[in-house]
Amino acid sequence: YEAEPFLGMLENQVRHSAHALGLVDLDLFVPSLNFIFGSAEFGGNAIVALPRLRQSFYGLPNDDSLFFQRTVKEVFHELGHVVGLRHCNNHCVMRFSNSLSDTDDKPEDYCPDCLHQLVL
Repeated sequence: YEAEPFLGMLENQVRHSAHALGLVDLDLFVPSLNFIFGSAEFGGNAIVALPRLRQSFYGLPNDDSLFFQRTVKEVFHELGHVVGLRHCNNHCVMRFSNSLSDTDDKPEDYCPDCLHQLVL
């Protein structure tokens, strides 16, 4: 499913002064990528697609703890975009994930550079 309509649905559901985070059990994409773990709009809303964060998507036994860790990372990543953070090259939750191993390798935390941007 294309991600953009889901972000639009969130926008229609919240007040202009609020933000929304959608967790969807659908495989999402954007025109430039055949899949995404999530998408966000600066100052707007965010969405995280859950299927590819599960081991079972790849034919492996489910691991609830690993699924939760991955979901938290992607939620923090997308919320970072909502508040204006860009992708980061440091060991940081804002590092771009091109694969699930990229998500597994990055921490759940923002690096000092991103934290500094958050407080400005």
